[in-house]
Amino acid sequence: MKTCQQLYLTLNGITTTDCKRRIKMITWLLLVSLFCKSTQGQNAQENRVLHCGPKNLTLTTSEQTILSTWEDDRSCSAVQDVLIYELVVLIADKQVHYEEVAVTPDQIGATHSWNWTSHLPLECASHSVRLTSRYKNHTSPWKQEQSIPAFAGRENSTNKPEVFPRDRVFKVGSRATFCCILPVGQTFKKMYAVGYDANNNNDTIKISSQTYALTIHLNQPSGDSDTDVKCQTDTSENGASAYSGYPPGDKDLWCETRDLQSVECKWTVGRNTHLLRPTVYQLLGSECAENSCSQKVQVVEGERNWTLTAQNELGKVELQDRADLTKRVHMYAPQGVRAPTVNARNVSLEWKWAVQQYNNLNITCQLNVSHGGTHTISENFGVGLNFAVLKDLKPNWKYNVVVRCRTTAHFWKWGDWSTSVNFHTRGDVPDALDVWMQMMDNRILIIWKMPLANQSHGRIIDYEVTWARTTERDQQNRTTVAHNQHSLDLSQDCMSCIVTVTARNINGSSSPSTITIPSLSPESSFSDRTGVSWIIGSESRFNLSWSASPTASCGYIVDWCPTTETCSVEWLKVPANETNASIFSKNFSDGVRYTLSIYACTQGAPVLLERREGYVSEKRIENSLFKSLKSKQRDSDVELSWEPISLKEQTAFIQGYVLYGLDSNNKLVINVSEENPEATSLTARNLQISSYTFTVKALTAVGECGTTSITVTLKSLTDNLIKAVFISLVTIFCVLSLITILCYKHWTRIKQKVCPPIPKPVLTDKWLTSPGEHSCRPLGVDQCHHSEVDIMDVPELQCNTGVLVNDYVSQEFMPFVFTQTQKGYYNQPLKKHLPPPLTIPTAAIPSGLPTSPVRCVFPNPSYDLIMQIGDQLSNSGPELIIEYQPHNNTESFPINQTKGDPESPMSCVSTYILLPQSPSN
Repeated sequence: MKTCQQLYLTLNGITTTDCKRRIKMITWLLLVSLFCKSTQGQNAQENRVLHCGPKNLTLTTSEQTILSTWEDDRSCSAVQDVLIYELVVLIADKQVHYEEVAVTPDQIGATHSWNWTSHLPLECASHSVRLTSRYKNHTSPWKQEQSIPAFAGRENSTNKPEVFPRDRVFKVGSRATFCCILPVGQTFKKMYAVGYDANNNNDTIKISSQTYALTIHLNQPSGDSDTDVKCQTDTSENGASAYSGYPPGDKDLWCETRDLQSVECKWTVGRNTHLLRPTVYQLLGSECAENSCSQKVQVVEGERNWTLTAQNELGKVELQDRADLTKRVHMYAPQGVRAPTVNARNVSLEWKWAVQQYNNLNITCQLNVSHGGTHTISENFGVGLNFAVLKDLKPNWKYNVVVRCRTTAHFWKWGDWSTSVNFHTRGDVPDALDVWMQMMDNRILIIWKMPLANQSHGRIIDYEVTWARTTERDQQNRTTVAHNQHSLDLSQDCMSCIVTVTARNINGSSSPSTITIPSLSPESSFSDRTGVSWIIGSESRFNLSWSASPTASCGYIVDWCPTTETCSVEWLKVPANETNASIFSKNFSDGVRYTLSIYACTQGAPVLLERREGYVSEKRIENSLFKSLKSKQRDSDVELSWEPISLKEQTAFIQGYVLYGLDSNNKLVINVSEENPEATSLTARNLQISSYTFTVKALTAVGECGTTSITVTLKSLTDNLIKAVFISLVTIFCVLSLITILCYKHWTRIKQKVCPPIPKPVLTDKWLTSPGEHSCRPLGVDQCHHSEVDIMDVPELQCNTGVLVNDYVSQEFMPFVFTQTQKGYYNQPLKKHLPPPLTIPTAAIPSGLPTSPVRCVFPNPSYDLIMQIGDQLSNSGPELIIEYQPHNNTESFPINQTKGDPESPMSCVSTYILLPQSPSN
């Protein structure tokens, strides 16, 4: 300032001669003056800004939060740029936080605020806030500082440690710090939180000589009670309560109208907050109950926002829904539903509306008809709909109906169900019966399924069965079957009969069900298993499929029955357009073989298409399946055989057999299999002389089962030979012994049959018999003109020719009879058929003799032998009797034997011929 004034005085004192020079000097002088004034104003302004700072600093607290407020000094009005306030927080005179607050020129003069939350409860230590300002890197020398004192131990009158904070609410998952302020003279021992493990109690720190702090991770809600944090000293213990929970978690707000005069909003309530104070809900500024809120409003067309707030001690959420209530009508349930008209197969229903506005709405109603555990839903619609008709009901059946409705134009949701109404339909005639047949070996069984309650339409009184031959339909047979029976036996002669069955109740008879009995053929017999294929079930049922048959005009019938048991057949009828069926029965059992037959339903008798056998589920066959398992050694081979396995013992399909053989060292040496399920033997070949354990098993789909074992010891071939020879000798000895015993016991009879006794001659009282009527007399030489050669060549005897009666010699012509004394006997010839009698040829008789037989008698001193010649010469001529006196040496041989009465005396007939012997013999 002084420099500018001095320069101005100097210029005024100079006398110039040159005008231009003076003008220039004046110009420079003015510029210097302006510069000096500008510099002087700027320095003055900067001096004022440097004095700008905060004033009236105040601190307020809320739980652990410090709220700072202050004002600008009046000198701050000159600030033309951003002013920075610097805040420093000190806890127990230690800086723990620094933060800057920027104030723009337009905010100068207003009250500024700043808050900060301490990790420590404010009661645990003194908290101070220091505030300064900074402008263009120039820090104001002015500053303000305020402090919040801590709880002093000397203020404790209970002489117990104090724990802070008290009754504070924390969010689950946060970390909370608690402090313990000790009374004067007590020593700290420990701090802990009840219900938390030791890992959460290890963060105890010392703040001062009398203050300790514990930080806990609150990872679980408090539940119905609080969480206690306790501080223990050497002489006492005290604590504080804390609560942990969740902020509101509600969501999904939606609003609707039910009566077209109010709005009703609902939402999804969040999880339990676990706080003592409940969440507060507000809709349009009015408090609501939990998860439902309703307010009277004017419902008009058009969308609007509906806002709901939910708030608790830990937070606040705001939910919104934008909706047109005229399109969100949730109707109430119909009132007073009833059934004024009930028929056998249809019922009419009526109801009323509690809301009058519903009568102007286009309504769609749903009727849920339930009966016997099933439900049927039907729909009806109309303006102000208040009635409906149910059709196709079952006669004599109980029903239950409920109704609910909605708007037809803008579907929002179905209304509430009405109260149920019950009704019982009237009765009707029974439905047609399901009739089938079962053909036995000697009879035909007509069977039908007992009508269910929904088919009988009333109590069944009886069944009527009529039948007649297809060729004699006018001659019908008729019988009545009791209501508790469902079959009728017909004789086997009723082949090709038409059988009709009807059911009767109090309302009448059902439509007739007709079946034609086919002619019995071998393949239709249930016991015929030719061409039967296998089938395996699954999930306790059989899934059948078959080829379509052009003869199946009315569908197919599948019947089934256990293969090995006598049972009442079950059946299922299949439509003609289907060639598969799933067969299920509550009587199915695992491990039982069933026979399933598929028939084609025709206009006449059903036709058997195919037959199958199977199990709904195969089971393992029990052990010891192979009955009477036997072994037979053949050289070095062993054949194991068993009886055929009955179907009743087969709980699974046998696909073959396997034979295992273990030697004496339990080493497997034989493994033979057979794929023929009908086999009854297996052979182990080329075995060594040893002992073996053979095991036979059946091969099935469930594995090898039916295990049966036998131990066999092989014998050497020499032993077998010796055994065979010994057995043969013993057998021969036994046979011979038996023959000997039998021969000994029956020797007399055998001797009579094989070697009959030779009759001995019987001597009479006289040596010579006088000629008589029946005696032999000598034949004169002149009467016998035989040559010597004829006589010497063959000594021939002419015997008395008798008459044969039935191949026996008649006693009438016996020439001589030997008699015997009282103690004598009669010679009885064997009764054998006579061979041709000895005949003397006619050519040997001289021509001079008569042609008729000649009786010649040769007396013999020792005995008289009369030989009888048959009737070859003549059947009616006279007899020729020749008496021959033999030489000393004679030989006898039998020629013939006669059959005669054993009581008659022996006659001398052609039984023996005595021939002379030559001397040389």
